[in-house]
Amino acid sequence: MNHFIFKAKKPTGEVYNGQLDATDRYELYRLIRDTGDEIISVQERNIRVKNSSGGMSIFNKISTPNKINFARNLGSMITAGLALSRALSVLQRQARTATFRELIADIIANVDKGVTLSDSLGQHSKVFSPLFISMVRAGEQGGSLADSLKVIATQMENSYLLTKRVRGALIYPAVILLLMVGIAILMFTYVIPTLMKTFIDLHVTLPWTTQILLNISDVVRGDGLWLIIGFVVVGYGYYRWSHSSGGKSIIDSLLLKIPIIGNLIKEVNTARAARTLSSLLQSGVEVVESIKITALVVQNVHFRAVLLKASDAIGKGGLLSKVFAGYTDLYPVFLVEMMSVGEESGKMSEMLMGVAQYYEDDIAQKTKDMSTVIEPFIMIFIAAGVGFFAVAMISPMYSLVNAI
Repeated sequence: MNHFIFKAKKPTGEVYNGQLDATDRYELYRLIRDTGDEIISVQERNIRVKNSSGGMSIFNKISTPNKINFARNLGSMITAGLALSRALSVLQRQARTATFRELIADIIANVDKGVTLSDSLGQHSKVFSPLFISMVRAGEQGGSLADSLKVIATQMENSYLLTKRVRGALIYPAVILLLMVGIAILMFTYVIPTLMKTFIDLHVTLPWTTQILLNISDVVRGDGLWLIIGFVVVGYGYYRWSHSSGGKSIIDSLLLKIPIIGNLIKEVNTARAARTLSSLLQSGVEVVESIKITALVVQNVHFRAVLLKASDAIGKGGLLSKVFAGYTDLYPVFLVEMMSVGEESGKMSEMLMGVAQYYEDDIAQKTKDMSTVIEPFIMIFIAAGVGFFAVAMISPMYSLVNAI
């Protein structure tokens, strides 16, 4: 399948630009003739981004901050009066990576041929999300491209900061855990065997605590390779299972039941859904499409399922608030009430933005406090481990002193 960019003329004489995927030029001409139009010119594009069936793209490593700056700066330059092509050229020169410069160059080439910005971005769907593309398209259709780009930048920045806050709160316990595992491996590999050899040579009776450490040390030293292989196999199996529909559903359900973490997950998904939906509606994207795009942004499958049900209900003339009212175990009552107010007042976008801001502020405070909350549990865990090791090592020494 090849991608063609063409210029055609309608029976009314109107000339327009378009693009289609076709096997060859003959099929393209046939498809256009079937519509009653006449092709004026055709150009075949060799798109470097592979189709959605799979494959890696050379453009798939553009960082989120780069995309945020791209949207914000492009919106600012268009507001200042620069033509789209010139604004893109400025961004191309400012790009810090060759990959991003090449991507923008490809977009410029398409725009210069008359392809819309949204369609040009759509050719790089592995880089630009459906949310990004839909909001650009809505801005083009509504004549407010610059405003849409600024809304995109704000939405992406808030979502990115939200993710960073949550990850940052989990870095501290993760680092402590990794250090503990590393120290434990060193102890079981080098320290314990040396002490145990001394105790055994002196025929010291080992208590059960010391015997446990000795057995673990023997396993680590003797079957370390098999342990590593086992962990790799189990880890790979877990990865595959967790990415299956059934596995992800179970994991997402279990995460919601974890104290502290569960409530944080609910607030993160609520804030992300509210801000994304608000941004799409503000940019003029149709309601059903906005909800479907929002469902792609939400990470937890149970929250996503509610959004998909809501899109079906809205398509049949239902109310958004009524759908969410049946799932207050996931989405909070506050969101439902604000949706209801938004439907009554016609200010759904503003109400949702208020919900998003409320929960984002709450998440920011909770993630700041999370280290303080988790630290006592980590200290108790470390103290228990150190205490057990100390008792296991000191007990044989007392036996040795008594024997002497």
